[in-house]
Amino acid sequence: MVSNSQAAEAISPRVNCMTLDTRLHAPARPGDPVAAIDTPALVIDLDAMARNLAAMAAYASQRGLRLRPHAKTHKSAAIAQLQMAAGAVGVCVQKLSEAEALADRGVPDIYISNEIVDAAKLARLAVLAGRIRLAIAVDSHTGIARLAAALKAQGTQADVLVEIDVGQGRCGVAPAAAGALALRIQSHGLRFAGLQAYHGGAQHLRSAAEREAAIEHAAGLVRTAQASLAAAGVPCPLVTGAGTGTYTLEAASGVWGELQCGSYVFMDRDYADNQRVQQTPGGGPPAFEHALFVKTQVMSVGAAHAVVDAGHKSHAVDSGMPRVWPGGFEYSNGGDEHGILRPVAQADGRPAALPEIGATVWLIPGHCDPTVNLHDRYIGVRGGLAHGVVESIWAVDARGCLT
Repeated sequence: MVSNSQAAEAISPRVNCMTLDTRLHAPARPGDPVAAIDTPALVIDLDAMARNLAAMAAYASQRGLRLRPHAKTHKSAAIAQLQMAAGAVGVCVQKLSEAEALADRGVPDIYISNEIVDAAKLARLAVLAGRIRLAIAVDSHTGIARLAAALKAQGTQADVLVEIDVGQGRCGVAPAAAGALALRIQSHGLRFAGLQAYHGGAQHLRSAAEREAAIEHAAGLVRTAQASLAAAGVPCPLVTGAGTGTYTLEAASGVWGELQCGSYVFMDRDYADNQRVQQTPGGGPPAFEHALFVKTQVMSVGAAHAVVDAGHKSHAVDSGMPRVWPGGFEYSNGGDEHGILRPVAQADGRPAALPEIGATVWLIPGHCDPTVNLHDRYIGVRGGLAHGVVESIWAVDARGCLT
């Protein structure tokens, strides 16, 4: 297994989808103490992330499942390579440009778990398929025909999976239609590689019982799709899906063969708010640690609040406000460049004392994926947030890759 530093050394700091102005002030340099990191900055606790990577890889391996983490979470070739070094078969992305950015940086096996129907994009996809092992999802005859034409024109091939709707109500065909679509894939000379069955809406159902019910229903729909394939005489090589909020349920179902969890690597506030699955005598799921933080500092102090220099331009708010780490304060909306901290009652009933101007405050983002997309760089810290040292500075390689 390669170390974080080895992976970082193998990757240059070029950004693919965003032009990174080299005049921008770097927030830190390798060897700097944590205290020297300029704010606001996106910081990875490398020790916590390494434990998360190892825990998920071990969980999948012990159950005979493939692990294909979703790289839309981190958008980083360095982290993708660490995941593959730990045992992942490859990574997922949602956008073609994300796949191109990661492939440019040496990621060799990528699944675009989404539909692409635009002719210009499909031409790019066909070129990419000549460089790496590539897979893509489809959910229409039109999409299949256009994909086949693009690959034929370029003389390349890709694995093709039928996406079925297992409860998300977004893309995907009705499960009973999977067999007909698989036959259409084969009739165009394409490789049918299995079923895409991801229930994104189930990931953030707060109670374990709600998530269990949603995935039990999804598993029934997958079985309907498998029956449709069998009736059409098409073997089903793989069912892929699952996320950080439900992967234990997909793993236990006997239906899914590959897990696409992404956020486990960082464990944002929203996932941490989910009710934990109960431990069992045979061993429960790993307890992933918070590994992604926004470092900020206090810039003003009022009578009953403090103001930090990280507002909405530093973290996404679609899943709510960030959590102050390790606690003592509630973060509230201060606008684009400011956050408001108000003390909350402690165990003794008294509120925490307001921090002083210049004090460091750590934030756990509500949603890691769009937070990452707001930053040019990760600052990787070894040895903890309190007394650690900057080990790595990684570009967010696929930042702004929306096409």
